[in-house]
Amino acid sequence: MTAHVRLRAALLASAATCVSLPAFAQETFELDTVLLAESKREVQTDTAIAETEIDREEMDDRQAGTIAELVETVPGVNLINGNTPQGSGINIRGFGANGTYGTDQKVAIQLDGANVGSEELYRIGTQLYTDPELYKQVSVIRGIAGTFEYGSGIIGGLIRAETKDAIDITGDETGFKLRQTIQYGTNGAQLASSTIAAWQPTENFGVIGNYTYRMQDIPVDGSGAPITTQGYALPSYSVGMLYTFGNANEHSIRATYSDTNSTELDTPYDSFATTGGMFGNVDRTVHSRTATLRYEYDSPTTDLINFSADLSYADQQIDSAYVAGSSPLEGTPTFPFLQPLVDADHRYETTKLTLKNQSLFATGMIQHDLRIGAEYIFKERLDASSAPGGTDRRIAVFAVDDMTWGGLTFTPAVRYETQRVGGPAYAYYTNDAFMGGATARYEFGNSGFAVFASAAYTENLPIMDDLTNPAYMTQSEKAVSYEAGLSFDRGSVFQDGDQLSLKANVYRTNVRDITSYTTATAAPITNAMFYGVELEGSYSMASGFYTDVNANFSRGMDTTPGAGGNWAGTPADQLRVTVGKRWGEEYDLSWEAVYDFAMNRATTPTPASLVHNLRASYAPQDGFFGGAEFRLGVENLFDLNYTPHLATRAAPGRTFKFTVAKTF
Repeated sequence: MTAHVRLRAALLASAATCVSLPAFAQETFELDTVLLAESKREVQTDTAIAETEIDREEMDDRQAGTIAELVETVPGVNLINGNTPQGSGINIRGFGANGTYGTDQKVAIQLDGANVGSEELYRIGTQLYTDPELYKQVSVIRGIAGTFEYGSGIIGGLIRAETKDAIDITGDETGFKLRQTIQYGTNGAQLASSTIAAWQPTENFGVIGNYTYRMQDIPVDGSGAPITTQGYALPSYSVGMLYTFGNANEHSIRATYSDTNSTELDTPYDSFATTGGMFGNVDRTVHSRTATLRYEYDSPTTDLINFSADLSYADQQIDSAYVAGSSPLEGTPTFPFLQPLVDADHRYETTKLTLKNQSLFATGMIQHDLRIGAEYIFKERLDASSAPGGTDRRIAVFAVDDMTWGGLTFTPAVRYETQRVGGPAYAYYTNDAFMGGATARYEFGNSGFAVFASAAYTENLPIMDDLTNPAYMTQSEKAVSYEAGLSFDRGSVFQDGDQLSLKANVYRTNVRDITSYTTATAAPITNAMFYGVELEGSYSMASGFYTDVNANFSRGMDTTPGAGGNWAGTPADQLRVTVGKRWGEEYDLSWEAVYDFAMNRATTPTPASLVHNLRASYAPQDGFFGGAEFRLGVENLFDLNYTPHLATRAAPGRTFKFTVAKTF
C-alpha cells in the first residue's frame, strides 16, 4: 500500500467515525484586530494583504443559496452564473472562471483546508458543489501576497471556508442544542431546510451534525424568461467533532466530514449555455466529499511551539451519460468526435498533509511571528476525454515571518515546491519552483492612518490538463504582482461613539509563459497584464446607523508580443453601497445598491446596470419567540432585466426571500 493510500484510508476512517473538532487551545500571542460591531462587515485595516472576511452573521443576512453568492460582495470578486451550482464560477481580479471552463487554476478554493474545485473540465463549471449553510466563515485573499502558506500559482486569489463546530451552536455551554432553519425564495420556488444537532457533554468535547436540503425550480429573469432549462436539488451534510485535552487544554483534535450530491436528468451538457445545444443533453450526477483531520499543540510553557498537523482528502466525481437524440449534430460526421466528451466520467481525488509550527519571539526590538511548514499533496484523476488522467505529486516547504518594530510590520514569505506529474498513457515530468514575496505596513501612531505595500512572485506548475502537450509540461506560468495602499481606522471621528474604517488598494499583476488561454483564432496567449483599484469602507454610529461601501475598478490587457487587446476575463467596474439601521439586537434594516458600469472594453459589450436589494431581520430576545430569527430580503427590487458582464445567462429577476431560524 502506497503512502498516499495509507494517509487517505486513515483520514476517511477517522472522519467517518469520529468527526469535527475546532481548536480550543488559543495562541498566547495575537495581532490586534479591529471590531466594528455595528457594521455589516469588518474592514481588514490591520493587514497589508487584500483580505476580506465574511462571518456567519453576514452569511445569514444575505440568505445566499451558493458559496459563490457569499463572496460576490468582495471587491475584485465577480461571478459567472453564481446563482446556481451548475455552470457557475468565481473570477477574482480577472482570473478563475470563464465561459468555457469553471477555473483556470489561478484561483484556489479550500474547504476546511482541503483543495477543491480546481479542474479545467470543459463547459461543466466550477465543481464547487456544497451548501453555504454548512459553513461559519469564508475568507477571501485577493492577489498573490498572503497565499504562500496555502499553495502555489494562486494569481487571482484564494477562498477559504470553514465548517461550523459544536461550540458555534451551543455557545460553549454543555448540553444539547438543535437549530432549524427554513428558507423560501419566490423566484423558481427556492426552498432550503437546514437542521443542525450539536452536543457538548463536557467543556472540552463536542460533536455536531448538519443536514441541509436545497432545491429550486426554473428561475426567471427580469422579463419573465426562464434562465435555466431545469431546477436542481442539492442535499448536503457534514459531521464534526472537537476534543481538547491536557492540563492547559494545549492539545486539540478537530475532524470534519462533508458530503454533497446532485443529480441532473436530461440537462444540457454545456452548463454555460453558450453553444446553442450543440453538445446535446446528459444525465449528470455529482458526488463531492471532503474529510479533514487536524491536530494542534500549543505549548503552555513556551511561545516557540504552536504546532499543527492537517490531513485532508477531497473526492469529487462527475459522471455524465449522453441522452440519445438530444444533440442536433447526432448522425453527422462531427458528432462521433463529441460522443466521448459528453459520455465522460470524471473523478479527481486530492490528499494533502500540512505540518506547520508557529513561533513567537523577539530579536532585540523586533517581535517575530514566524510560521514554518511543509506540505505533501497527491492528486490523482481519472482519464477522460478532454481531461487527461494521471497523478500529480508535490512536496513543498514554506516560511512566513511577521516582523514588527514599533509601527512597522514587515513580512517576508517564501515557498519552494517540487512536482512529479504524468500518467500511464503519458510521460512523467519533474518540475520545481521557488517563489515568494514581502509585504510591509506602517501605522502612524494613534492617528488611525497606515500605509502598506507588497511585491510577490509565484509560479503555476504544469497541470494534468496539459499532458497531451509535452511542450507545456515543463513550462510553468509565472506571475509578479505589486500592490500599495493606505488605510484609516479610528473611532469618534465625527461624533462620540462612531467608527470609520477605510482601505484603498492599488495593484498590478503581470503574467508570462501562459499555457491556459488562446484567442478566438486559436492563437496562444502567452502574456497578460492586469491592474486595478479596490476600495472598502465602513462607517457606523452609536445610534445604530451604518454604511458599507466597496468598489472595484480594473483593466486587463493581452500583452502577448505581436498581439494585444483587452483581457477577456476583465470584469466590469462596480460600486456597491449599503445603508442600514440597527435597533439594539432585535432589528436590522438595510438597503443595498449595486452599480455595474458599462463595459465596452470587451468582445461583447455590456450596458450599465443598477440593482437594488432590501434586507430586514428581526431577532426577538425574550418571550415565546426569544432566540428565533426572522429575515426578509428582496433581491433585484425593481425586476431589472440584465446580464452581468462575464456571465453567460441573465441574472434572476425580482426575488423575495424569507428565512426563519431557531435554536432550541
